[in-house]
Amino acid sequence: MNIIEKFIKVLERYMDNLSIKKKFIQLYIFCVLLPLIITDSVVLYIEDSMESQRQYHEMANVANAVSYNISALVENAGEIAKSMYTNRRMNSFLEKQYESNSDYYAEYQNFFQDSTLENVLGMNQIVFTLYTDNPTVVKGGKIDTMSNLKETAAYEAWKERGENEGLFFVYERKRYANSYHRKIILLQNLDFFSKNKEKMLQIEFDYNSMMRMLRRMKFDNEVLICQGDAIVLSNGPFSGVGKKFDMISVQQKMGYKQTITLHGAKLDIYVLKADNRVRSKIVRFLPILGFLVIINVVLPMGFVLLLNHSFTKRIRGLSKVFQSVNGEHLVQMAHEDGRDEIGSMIRNYNRMVKRTNELIQTVYKNKIKEQEILVGRKNAELLALQSQINPHFLFNALESIRMRSLLKEENETADMVEKLAIMQRQYVDWGNDSVEIEQELEFVKAYLSLQKYRFGDRLNYNLEIDPECAQIRIPKLTIVTFVENACVHGIESKASPGWIFVRAYKREEQLYIEIEDTGSGIEEQKLYQMQHDMQNADIEMLKNKKSVGMLNACLRLKMYTEDHVCFEIEGEEGVGTWITICIPMEYLSFAEGCVNGPVCKRGKEIC
Repeated sequence: MNIIEKFIKVLERYMDNLSIKKKFIQLYIFCVLLPLIITDSVVLYIEDSMESQRQYHEMANVANAVSYNISALVENAGEIAKSMYTNRRMNSFLEKQYESNSDYYAEYQNFFQDSTLENVLGMNQIVFTLYTDNPTVVKGGKIDTMSNLKETAAYEAWKERGENEGLFFVYERKRYANSYHRKIILLQNLDFFSKNKEKMLQIEFDYNSMMRMLRRMKFDNEVLICQGDAIVLSNGPFSGVGKKFDMISVQQKMGYKQTITLHGAKLDIYVLKADNRVRSKIVRFLPILGFLVIINVVLPMGFVLLLNHSFTKRIRGLSKVFQSVNGEHLVQMAHEDGRDEIGSMIRNYNRMVKRTNELIQTVYKNKIKEQEILVGRKNAELLALQSQINPHFLFNALESIRMRSLLKEENETADMVEKLAIMQRQYVDWGNDSVEIEQELEFVKAYLSLQKYRFGDRLNYNLEIDPECAQIRIPKLTIVTFVENACVHGIESKASPGWIFVRAYKREEQLYIEIEDTGSGIEEQKLYQMQHDMQNADIEMLKNKKSVGMLNACLRLKMYTEDHVCFEIEGEEGVGTWITICIPMEYLSFAEGCVNGPVCKRGKEIC
């Protein structure tokens, strides 16, 4: 049988154990609801994936558009800076030594009438300033001293970068004011013609104009332009030019990213995801989706429950009438309506019941009467037999023999008869299968006394019992069985005198019973077999073994202690045999009324 067949068998057994209601529910789940959920999930997943791809391309287009516009603006200013960098007239104007302020003003007017500078001055998004350390130049208008430039954060960043020109995003204090604001600065070192004088060009972009430019692009996505973790430009909510740059969060970094480098400034353009349009469509069409859920989920479920009721109502009725098989008369079903298979089965069942009741009336009841007569006759025969073998007759006879022996002064014979009566009474008194250890040892003592008449001086014995163990109950005829085995297999086969020792004591919540003999002993291989048989005694062993005395005692001990008993046997040929029985105290009980109890198994007090 292959794996598929095994799986089908397991599935069939599983379905056979389910009620019809659960079968219908599983039919609905696996054949209607689950395929519907999987199909809709796949459609939504595909739609969401396509929407994600479309958003990805849109974000890439947004990033490209932002990159193009920012780069165009900055590069336009950069071209102006390069033209000024290579402008010989500007270099002469900044390095010339003026004799008076009037000479400087005249040169200033002539210089700024240049067409290139007029175009720069006409751009409303940038402001440029020339810085020089020429002491004859008068500070004012578009001219300033290098000392003022060196106090700015942009100049410090330019010095740290170590390049000839660069773009910088800074947050610094306004000149002649005690407030800070954001700035976008392009610095160009004007040392192309001469390095005698320190000269620099600063182009400052209008921060607000650049923010408005991003907003005018009207993207659905939020765009963040970052230098490191600082958000230097954004089309989102404006936090104010007078506040420090906001820092980008880890979640915002999960959007589309594009990196550009403008005049040494590395800028990361993040385009954040817009609201998921698939989810917005779901929300918008929620009433229609609710209607579809009712059509595809609620109505099929109602129909399945209706089918289940049609099946289970009549099947429960059948199950109820089937319970009448325990009585003398089978019950018919009251309703036979329905033309389906169940209705047909009900009608056939009623016909079967009618016929069966007729057979019960004619055959079964007559058979019962015959059986009752036969059982009554057997009981009478058993009672008669029991009265014939009543053990009291045997005990009375033994007592008569003992009294007659005493009258004839045959004391030894009377003592033997008394011991035999004690033993016989113990054998036939099975009203309770357990007995106190002290009573069991009295029986052992009677048995050994009888055996001593047989063996004479060859048999000696010693019985030791811990007072704590005297009232503990064990299965009847347990110890004596092991003692009998010691006599038959130990002392009887040895010519020289031998001893039998019986001990019972408690140690660490364990009861120990030891039966030792100094007889002929047991060979090693047989010793191992006996150990195995004693520890694993069961009914099958009793059926197959010829000698079952010890196995019977071991089995009854295992049953009495719920299999929590250990047997250990040691011996040596020519030296003797030693059997130890170990039982946890929690699986033993005390005699009623003793000082240690009464307790039941597991050591719980009797209520």
